[in-house]
Amino acid sequence: MTIPKTQKAVFFEENGDLDVIKYDDIPVPEIGEGDVLIKNKYAGLNYIETYFRTGLYPTEKPHILGREATGEIVKVGSKVNNLKVGDKVGYLSTATFAQYTRFPATGNILRLPSDATDENLKLVAGALLQGLTALTFIYEAYNVQKDDYILVTAAAGGVGLLLCQLLSKLKKAHVIAYASTDEKLKLAQEAGAEFLVNSSTTTYEEQVKKILDITGGKGVAASFDSVGRDTADLSLAVIGRKGTFVSFGNASGPVPPLQLGRLSAKNLKVVRPVLYGYITEHEEFEKYTNQLFHLIDSGELKIYISRVYPLEKYIDAAREFEGRKTTGKLVFEIPQ
Repeated sequence: MTIPKTQKAVFFEENGDLDVIKYDDIPVPEIGEGDVLIKNKYAGLNYIETYFRTGLYPTEKPHILGREATGEIVKVGSKVNNLKVGDKVGYLSTATFAQYTRFPATGNILRLPSDATDENLKLVAGALLQGLTALTFIYEAYNVQKDDYILVTAAAGGVGLLLCQLLSKLKKAHVIAYASTDEKLKLAQEAGAEFLVNSSTTTYEEQVKKILDITGGKGVAASFDSVGRDTADLSLAVIGRKGTFVSFGNASGPVPPLQLGRLSAKNLKVVRPVLYGYITEHEEFEKYTNQLFHLIDSGELKIYISRVYPLEKYIDAAREFEGRKTTGKLVFEIPQ
């Protein structure tokens, strides 16, 4: 196939609100001898893109957004022998909201079956980053035990719905779902949440009391909290003795500075994990991707893709996403 000189991509050249986002032509990247060039088909939306755009996470500019995608290899470097042109793949990387991505052949890349359909590619793009996040966290950020009570904030989001399923089905834990509407809580309940807390119709004091009542006054073994600033105090208040605060997102803003002495009353632990710290080694990536797709293929884990947008509609999707008006996973279809 002929590879063009330019491609469409979503990127920004300065930090700011959504108006700094551009959807425009940029050069197709050149590959080195150890790289492959992937023609992307689908890419998943994740909150980390917001952190880069706003400057919460510094990055070089211009910066192409996107952290995961699926597609087909269209060119390989001269020293690549583990992949070939025509291979269908899923991968974790930067710069996936583009028609083409350069990727090291030794990186975290998942070769897909040669007969993988567009539906398969869409599913993998919707599952890879958030699925691995949820799976690694329940083993490594806090190794959840049977009958633990676990709080999940933003329980109807992409990671939240996966946590509800994995915690209830795989770990046999009691999930307390926290979300802002009854509709979102219904989705979390369908995913396995046993107890529901509506953040919009209850006060902070009512939320604390309800969660403590659910746990018989002992508190939860862990809180998996992706909301950040607005829920950090709640998490710390309802975690029981020797419990763990797993803070992994800033949807409402960064968690304010935490006085360590606040942890001593209950001997609490605080973790601020990122997925890549758990899959740095290729063996780790293989272990968790194998487990993830076994759970998906067996029907034990459902990937809830709520909407697919054309890449050119990135700003519309991000506006809905950042306004907490979406549930499940959002995926982009890349123009071919």
